[in-house]
Amino acid sequence: MPLYEFVCQTCHNQFEALVRHDEKAECPACSSRETERKLSLPGIPLVAAGAHSACPTDLPPCGPGCCRLPS
Repeated sequence: MPLYEFVCQTCHNQFEALVRHDEKAECPACSSRETERKLSLPGIPLVAAGAHSACPTDLPPCGPGCCRLPS
């Protein structure tokens, strides 16, 4: 199940929840199901300086712990 960001329409609490696309998330603060999914930006992998040389070349350009895409 994907992780989505939500905002509660009752208490305005912002939270993340693992839900199926068609499910409504329950607010952890007030238990309301009057929640709205927010539009979120994808995460950007962080790479330490010099990590490019330690990446295996047989893997895709971005993978766990390794990103060979130009900055």
